[in-house]
Formats: sequence, structure tokens, C-alpha cells
Amino acid sequence: MANKIAFIGGGNMASAIVGGLIKQGQAPQDILVVEPSTEARDKLQTLFDINAQAQAGAFLADASLIIWAVKPQAFKEAALAVAPHTAQALHLSVAAGIRSDSIATWLGTQRVVRAMPNTPALIGQGISGLFARAGVSAADKSKVEQILASTGQSLWLSAEDQLDVVTALSGSGPAYVFYFMEAMTMAGTEMGLSREQAHQLAVATFSGASALAQSSNESPQVLRQRVTSKGGTTFAAISSMEENDIRALFIDALYAARERAKELGDEFGAA
Repeated sequence: MANKIAFIGGGNMASAIVGGLIKQGQAPQDILVVEPSTEARDKLQTLFDINAQAQAGAFLADASLIIWAVKPQAFKEAALAVAPHTAQALHLSVAAGIRSDSIATWLGTQRVVRAMPNTPALIGQGISGLFARAGVSAADKSKVEQILASTGQSLWLSAEDQLDVVTALSGSGPAYVFYFMEAMTMAGTEMGLSREQAHQLAVATFSGASALAQSSNESPQVLRQRVTSKGGTTFAAISSMEENDIRALFIDALYAARERAKELGDEFGAA
């Protein structure tokens, strides 16, 4: 079998991984993509000079790894079309919610790994939670790690339902950060800064705080306490958040995301 990699789905996450693979030295002619959208196919071919097809076919038999980057609702139909050509391949799914039991059933193989990446993967700063079925070898796991290395960090999980938690925390997490950036930018403009000034301050604050947390041995709680002098400006802001129970509301939001991830598996999984 040739050392080719095929993507089912050619959206943003697929593009991020394709770009990373080519930077790692993967030859563009050894990357295949199945993507129904003409616009998306043309974009991939223009950016990376790879082979993009509108539908699955016998050419997929040349791939040793299939990466699933389709919407949950499209997974089953796509899998049934791909399965006749990929019995010997390793399968890596980055689709939210769809459980490996369903994927294994549709594809007729136990060599299935599920990943939950996030959008900072687009600039190599993402993190992915990974779960492997029992049929996945140590060599398969190493291959998955190598493939995802260009997108950022990764960590293996011992139980598949933990991926729903990963979805709630880091998979959906960038949107939470952007949401707070929006609020900070809005507040800054209301209080007299230009939108550009407020945006720059908000983005730099999140970037700097994240870098500080990553480089420090102290917990976020301790780091927060270090900048929260009693009676000071930060204390006023944190006190306001505590009085409005922002922490509990935010935790509730993460539970809602986890429940939706479970629902996607129930809704679009194997019958």
C-alpha cells in the first residue's frame, strides 16, 4: 500500500492538517481529498496542489491513513461510500460527537482513532484529545501523533466519553475566549477607547495571560490572586463577577456543550 493520506472532507480543519503535512515533507501528490464542494476543492488544489475529488472511489485504496473531517450529519453517508475502498487503512476522525463504535461499524474496521482538535490548530497552536480503539496499534498511535504534531499539542484519553468533555473545554473553548474578547472590546469602546485600541488590549491580554499560565508552575487560581489586591481595581471586577455568579454560569455552559456532544453521537451515530 502506498504511503498516501486521504481526507474525507476539505474544510478548515482538513486544510490546517494538509498544510502541516506538507511542511513536514509529505509530497502533495500523496495527499488525496474527497470534497463535494467545487469551491472547497478548487481552494485546496490552488493552495496545496493536491488531488481533490468530488466523491469517493477506488483511488482511496492507495491510502494508508484516512482522516475524517466531515460534519457529523454527513458522516454515515460518506463512510458507507468510502468503506469498500479502505478496509486496510487506519482511520482518524476529527468529527465532533460521532462515536468510534459507529465509525467502526460503518467502515468495517477496528483501526479507528477519534480526535477532538480546536481551531488554533490552523496556526499550529491547537490541542487535540485522542482516543484509540483496541484495534489500534502502538505504531498507529505514533503515526496519529506525527500527523497532528503540526497542529499543536495532543493528549491520549483512556475512555471515549472523555472526548465529550474535551469538546466542551478545548474543542469549543476558543469561542469562549473570543466571546470574552468581544465583551472586553465592547466595554473598552463604551468607556472611550477606539475599537482598534480596545481590541488590541483585549487580544494581547488573553495572549499574555495564557503565556504566563503556561510558563508558570502556579495554578490559575494563584495567578489570579496575585493580581487581585483587596480593594483594588481587579478586586472590584472579580467581586462583580462573583456577585453575578459568572463562574457557575460559565461552568453550566460547558456542561451544555458536553451534553450537545453526547446528543450528536446519539443523533447521527449508527442505528
